[in-house]
Amino acid sequence: MAEYLETVKESAEFSKLLNDFKSQLIVVHFAANWAPQCKQINDVLTELSKNTKNTKIVQLEAENVPEISQKYEIVAVPTVVFFKNGEKVDRLDGANVAELSKKVSKWSSGSQVVTSEPPKQDLNTRLKNLINQANVMLFMKGSPREPKCGFSRQIIQILNDNQIEFGYFDILTDDDVRQGLKKYSDWPTYPQLYHNGELLGGLDIIKELVESNELCSTLGVQDKPSLNERLKSIINLAPVMIFMKGNPETPKCGFSRTLVDLLNSESIKYKTFDILSDEEVRQGLKKYSDWPTYPQVYVKGDLIGGLDIIKELKEGGELQSTFNPE
Repeated sequence: MAEYLETVKESAEFSKLLNDFKSQLIVVHFAANWAPQCKQINDVLTELSKNTKNTKIVQLEAENVPEISQKYEIVAVPTVVFFKNGEKVDRLDGANVAELSKKVSKWSSGSQVVTSEPPKQDLNTRLKNLINQANVMLFMKGSPREPKCGFSRQIIQILNDNQIEFGYFDILTDDDVRQGLKKYSDWPTYPQLYHNGELLGGLDIIKELVESNELCSTLGVQDKPSLNERLKSIINLAPVMIFMKGNPETPKCGFSRTLVDLLNSESIKYKTFDILSDEEVRQGLKKYSDWPTYPQVYVKGDLIGGLDIIKELKEGGELQSTFNPE
């Protein structure tokens, strides 16, 4: 019988899981605690774990392990990824319970998944429940990762550009929902966007809200700060701030590794930001500071430079006074 594991919290723990259970199917739910549809997927996976052999089922908070989420192109939650022999073999985007059961059954080495058929809900009740799965809920063709029409692709881009968190449902997977929602909301086309259970409209309406700068306020989210404001905020997170590839424990380039080794040898306290985890920061900081390479070192909000500058300061005996000014 499968064991439902606790949340995997770190990359090393995830790598160990893939290595230790190669002989089994590993089902990984990329989730977020703010998304109610993720709880539904967890409930289903918990039931499946009781009746499926040779299977490990785990959950990851997608936002807490960005390096893993980026590697497997997780753009929305819930997303479930299936692994065999340490390699990804399949994935499921969205809260499609029926399809989830099918995929677990398919990949669990021929083992039988025993599920009881839940009583059918009245269609309107089901539609209402789907609409209320997230504060912002999108009914679209395909998934955020693979939109199946141009209108869906455009609305996904708008939501992502404005950093709006949303749930979604692929109407191509369920014709009852696809046809029923048109009547339920008296709106004949897709995509359809809902906020707090109420229909906002389709792509044209969303574009009008963007043009009038009302999208974020309508959806109850703060306006996206400018990139320069965000960069300034990150730079000032600590008196000494390092923008590098990777982190001090696992640098992802030789220059970053040499820099942290040098600072550690001088017992200099610092915080870091992994520019590989955020392409907007990675590209924007080059223009903001007029410095084209990484790592970059800041002291009290001011750019000191890269590895070469830090080496020069050390050789000139000025490193401590630069990082610890009186």
